[in-house]
Amino acid sequence: MKTTNIVWYILVRCYRPFLSGMKAMAIAAGILVCMSTRAHAQDSLTIKELAEIVVTATRSERALAELPVPVTIIQQKQIASMGALRLNEVLGEQTGLSIVSDHGSGIQMQGFSPEYTLILVDGEPLIGRTAGTLELNRIAVANIKQVEIMKGPSSSLYGSEALAGVINIITERPNGVNGTITSRYGTNETSDFSATLNYQKNKLGAYAFADRYSTKGYDLSPDTEGSTVSPFTNYTFQSKVTYDFTNRLKFSLSGRYFTEEQKSITDIGTTEPVLLNGSGNVDDWNVNPVVSYTFSEKLKTTFRLYGSKYSTTSIQKYQGDGAIYDETYFDQTFTRPEIQTEYFLNAKNILTLGFGRIWESVEATRYDDKMKYQTNYVYAQYEWQPMSKLNLLLGGRYDDHSAYGSQFSPKLSAQYDVNSWLAIRGSFGVGFKAPDFRQLYLNFTNATVGYTVLGSRELAAGITRLQAEGQIEEVLVDPSTFGEIKAETSRAYNAGIKLQPFKRSFLTVNVFRNDVKDLIDTKPVARKVNQQYVYSYYNVAKVYTQGIEAEATYNLSNKINFSLGYQLLIAKDKQVIDQLKAGEVYARDPQTNVTRRVRESDYGGLFNRSRHMLNAKIFYEDVETGWTASVRAMYRGRYGFADTNNNVILDDDSEYVEGYVVYNVSVGKTFLKVFKAQAGCDNLFNYTDRQYIPSLPGRLLWASIAVTLSGKGDSKK
Repeated sequence: MKTTNIVWYILVRCYRPFLSGMKAMAIAAGILVCMSTRAHAQDSLTIKELAEIVVTATRSERALAELPVPVTIIQQKQIASMGALRLNEVLGEQTGLSIVSDHGSGIQMQGFSPEYTLILVDGEPLIGRTAGTLELNRIAVANIKQVEIMKGPSSSLYGSEALAGVINIITERPNGVNGTITSRYGTNETSDFSATLNYQKNKLGAYAFADRYSTKGYDLSPDTEGSTVSPFTNYTFQSKVTYDFTNRLKFSLSGRYFTEEQKSITDIGTTEPVLLNGSGNVDDWNVNPVVSYTFSEKLKTTFRLYGSKYSTTSIQKYQGDGAIYDETYFDQTFTRPEIQTEYFLNAKNILTLGFGRIWESVEATRYDDKMKYQTNYVYAQYEWQPMSKLNLLLGGRYDDHSAYGSQFSPKLSAQYDVNSWLAIRGSFGVGFKAPDFRQLYLNFTNATVGYTVLGSRELAAGITRLQAEGQIEEVLVDPSTFGEIKAETSRAYNAGIKLQPFKRSFLTVNVFRNDVKDLIDTKPVARKVNQQYVYSYYNVAKVYTQGIEAEATYNLSNKINFSLGYQLLIAKDKQVIDQLKAGEVYARDPQTNVTRRVRESDYGGLFNRSRHMLNAKIFYEDVETGWTASVRAMYRGRYGFADTNNNVILDDDSEYVEGYVVYNVSVGKTFLKVFKAQAGCDNLFNYTDRQYIPSLPGRLLWASIAVTLSGKGDSKK
């Protein structure tokens, strides 16, 4: 009872919104001291990490303990204990990650918007972003072996979109002879049915996964027409075949197909209801053959060919007469061949070289023509252990892009093992983000509101056309001053420690700083006669994000694991800071119309970034009895939502969304090693904010049952 009381006391205390960053850090460290009963060091700092293998950091398998970069691993057992169905549910509970809603559910990492984090499945990129956001709800997790999260710029290996970091979803490979069928049902008529089939014998292996997920959605505003989230149904099919021709020559072929159908009702009326019936479809597929050949113990070469296509269609019709109101489509393709060679000079020197070519294209309603990109790239990475306690990782990548030119992205990381229980590490890297198709070529006018958005390369011709049509009342900025959009770049610094002071405890702390140059933003170029604006894209000066991440874990016993995570984040625009110091920024009180000068201390930084985030999790597993359980709580501190006093920056309390806590619980029981029943509740205390957080539904109850059958000689663990 004493230990349990301590745990619950910590759970209650850690969510109080007024906790400062240093106080939360002290709690994290204090847990390790107060809860440990044996204060002797272990023979190795890496007792927890020893068996964990990571692919993302080097694009090949390495032990986590050997890596000088911060990588978080989410294992299959933890995902299953949570009862998660989609990737956003898993990532939303991790330290330093925040799920943000901007044209879908995306991930915010180290203060960067979703478009700056690269999402991979088995090392290959997912495409199909809307305004930069890749919808995480597209990704089922029932066939995931582990999720690897690498924070900080990773362009030295992965190129564009990896400016903030990389999330790599490692799916199951053929292993044994077995199959699983899982069925789940919950609130909002949400249902999920999935099945896996696994076969491996001699040289041949095959794995297949199928999932059906549907919901009737939910409505946080029942007084208005339509739903907050409309009904949809999606299917995921994924397969993987492997064949070892010899011990040296190996082949694999994997493929994935996702499809979704959506239904919606929208009210576009102003004085009285005008209803639209909407329907939409999403199709996403990829295929990936891989051939690897080991020439000797020192030399291995891998050839990968990856092809992917993402397409959407949508149509809205008037509910009354069925006439078409709006119809759109979007098609994106991505093709990439790549060759990678690893040369093992010896156990302390490993050289990795790779090169490839990317073809991308987009054809959509919002583009005048089919747009195409090509990129040639080459990368190199050198892993060096000059002494037994020191690991170095040096890498760089050169990209030659058909639209914006060339970019070189270097990175240097180091880890030094001070002793058996303490290691320090640090890294410096350069990341970049290429301008995407919409920022260069978009030609879109909103049919309802009437505003227009033009890509930088369409701006001059677009303004001339609109002027000829008599739609422009005033040109606010000369289009010729916009110039050519440059790639966004970031210089990043990370430093941290890995600490294992006691047998059952583990602590990691990471301090980060990202200086971003040429951030791409939008601004009005002209005012139309309908009093709406024409917008386009341009490079702004500089912003920075910096902060501290800490995560402490403690094994209360062989059955109970407790963890506590915290992030302190500061994200600001350097130009705004200079204007505040010069006394050039003012704000007017909307009630009194009194104008005041804004102080630097009033500036809250970039919108939609929380200064403080906390999470606490307890996982229970009893292998002998088959019981599992978890209690997880996530706190997100207040964050800026919108400018209310018309001075463009975040500087007033009325511009913030209040901080909140979400609690999730689950419990499961395995019978006869074949049947597993599980039940849970997400958002236990039914927290909602329909105005500012419509993506957060109320309390969700669910229950599931799974059956696993194994064949003779099954080796699956």
